[in-house]
Amino acid sequence: MDRPRRRRTGVTPGTDEPRFPGYDVMAQLKTWDAETTAVVVRRLAGSDQGPRFFSTQEEPAARALLDCLLAQFEEPRVPVFEAIDARLADGQGDGYHYADLPRDPPAWRMSLQALDAAADESRGVRFHQLERDAQRDLVETVRLTDGDWRGLPAQHLFKLWLRYACASFYAHPWAWNEIGFGGPAYPRGYKHLALNNREPWEAAERDALDPVPWLDRAEGAKKRHAEGLSGQIPADQLGTP
Repeated sequence: MDRPRRRRTGVTPGTDEPRFPGYDVMAQLKTWDAETTAVVVRRLAGSDQGPRFFSTQEEPAARALLDCLLAQFEEPRVPVFEAIDARLADGQGDGYHYADLPRDPPAWRMSLQALDAAADESRGVRFHQLERDAQRDLVETVRLTDGDWRGLPAQHLFKLWLRYACASFYAHPWAWNEIGFGGPAYPRGYKHLALNNREPWEAAERDALDPVPWLDRAEGAKKRHAEGLSGQIPADQLGTP
């Protein structure tokens, strides 16, 4: 599956108006040491080769799952699929895995096969071919399952997915632009650490609001969704057959 490979700076994910208009973390590149700069620039450059870990059969499900977890439904997307594929191909895990879950590489393969199997049994299609609400319901079912889901420990599996997705998303400069992060602190450091203070290079947030009311609304919406999924996949076909 081809995706456009962008090598631009000043980009934020999706099409929403940026929270920090005009901010580009790569403008701070000159303040980082050479090793740090090389690492960050590589994340922007991406790769011109195809997947090295995921097979052509696994790639569509992996991309759809990551889009669902991160709500990345529009371009530009942070290239989390490419980052995770490189991690798994190079054997760069987190140094541990759950005792009841296979090691990360086989756990990823098994879970993608399980997503495709669940979609096939319910709709006769693969996971990436489901409607977006049905994809979300299936992922939400894994999150809410207390016990095994299709032979895998659901809670630990969901944490595996989310850990890889979030780590790859927030390691990318486009995500830093989105949250107004100034990038690596070494060797420059930060000095204005008081609440609501900004460093000279930081941008003011557009329409800065108290996050608590938003969080309350988000948690309420999540609870309502968990209590009544969209019903696009029958409940008896979401769990272990």
